[in-house]
This record gives sequence, structure tokens and C-alpha cells, in this order.
Amino acid sequence: MSRLLQILRSKKFWTRVTSGIMLVVLAIVIVGYGGQLLFASTLAISLIGLFELYRVLKMEKEPIGWVGYIASVLYYVLMWKGQSKNDMVIFIGALMVLMGIFVFTFPRYRTEQISVGFFGIFYVVVMLSYLYRVRSLPDGKFLVWLIFLSSWGSDTCAYAVGMLIGKHKITPVLSPKKTLEGCIGGVIGAGILGLIYGSFIGGYMQQVENPQIACAFACAVSGAISQVGDFAASAIKRDHGIKDYGDLIPGHGGILDRFDSMLFTAPAIYFALHFFR
Repeated sequence: MSRLLQILRSKKFWTRVTSGIMLVVLAIVIVGYGGQLLFASTLAISLIGLFELYRVLKMEKEPIGWVGYIASVLYYVLMWKGQSKNDMVIFIGALMVLMGIFVFTFPRYRTEQISVGFFGIFYVVVMLSYLYRVRSLPDGKFLVWLIFLSSWGSDTCAYAVGMLIGKHKITPVLSPKKTLEGCIGGVIGAGILGLIYGSFIGGYMQQVENPQIACAFACAVSGAISQVGDFAASAIKRDHGIKDYGDLIPGHGGILDRFDSMLFTAPAIYFALHFFR
């Protein structure tokens, strides 16, 4: 009880809660509206997240970083025009330019920096773009919320189960507080949330067969994958000795600190739903 009172009296706690509520409100407005607003917002978030990742290796203002930014914008332009089949032109072109920079400026940059320059385009930009792709599906205005259910729902359920019955550490060095019981609880919890959502909203979907099963399956799979995304973001931070990717969101850190699991759940939901379309 004393621990709870201490948390409730903490300014950091209320800052986190306040900014969290604001994020939820913004998500409801932007994702609910969709279209150009969601497209522009997703692009902006992707570029900020990419900037944060590049900053870890102090290359956010280097030529390597600018190649990543330009390639990301071009990728989104193709997606907006419905020409995603030409994505490989962007990716191969970006890799060629990055390798050219590596060769002609040698030994200014390390191999790790070139690798992260290319990796960041996929890890942040491409994977997050599936938020917009899911929203653009025929039933996207309903299905897109599965991304948030599986991401935030899994995280909440995993935390609750881990606190109640968690005993077996799953990654003692990386995340000492995460337990196997919590991870399993997160997957089951996300699946149940998806089932409940499908039960209430499934009747409005036109292109999804068995919406209850589809939503439960998609959320359970994405709930498991979201935890990998959370661990992956933590591993990158631990590997480079930083606590947060940034301080853009009060109480939460940077864009990657808040959207780390969503980077994985967005494409997972997109592809999981294809089994039921």
C-alpha cells in the first residue's frame, strides 16, 4: 500500500498518465479519420522514429541518415500512389548509395553504421507503415484497432499476470522484471480482447470470414510478436547504454519507446488477417 501511495504521489506517474491519455485521444482522432491525416501522421512518426534510431549511433545528421530519410519518403510516396510493387527499386537504390558512401569516404564510417542505415528503413519505416496499410483495407476502419488491442492490451495483461503469478524470468539480463507467465498472460489476454472486439464489431465487417476467430487469432499472434518488439527495442538501448530513445513524449520517452511493440504488431495484424479474407 505504501508503494502504491508513493507511485500516486509521483509527478512522473501523473505526467506519464496525462501524456498517455493525450496519445489515446490523438490515436482515436487520427486513426479514426484515416486517409491523408493518417498517412501524413504515420510518415511523420516514421521519420522521427528513424531519426531517433540513427541518433543512437550519432549518424542522424550524417549522409547515411539523409539516405534513410529520402528513401523513407520515396517509399511512402509509392505507397500513397498504390505502386508498392516498386518498393525494391527504393531499397536496392538506398543500399547502393549507402555502400557508395562507405567506399568513397572510407574509413570515416563503420560497417555497423552502414548496416543500421539500411536496417532502420525496414525496422522503423516499413514496419510502421502497416498501420496505414491495415487502415486502408476494405474493413480497415474496424480492423486497424486490432493493432492497438494486441500491442497495448498484451502489454497490460502481461504486466498484470507477471505481477500476480510471475516467477520464471524469461530474459534475466535484458528485462529482469519480465516473466514467462507474464508473456503467456499477454498472449492469452490479447486473444481474449480480440475475441470480445470481434463479437461486438464483427457484424459490421464485410470482407472478413469468422470475425470473432479472425480477431482473436490476429490479436493472439500479434500479442506474442509485440513482446518480441518490446524486447528488441530494449536490447538496442541496452547495447548502446541509453535509457530512452528520446524525450519527445513526456513520461514515455521517444517515439520508439512508445511505438516499439507496434512496429511488430502492425505488419503481424496485416498478414494474420489475410488468412481470413
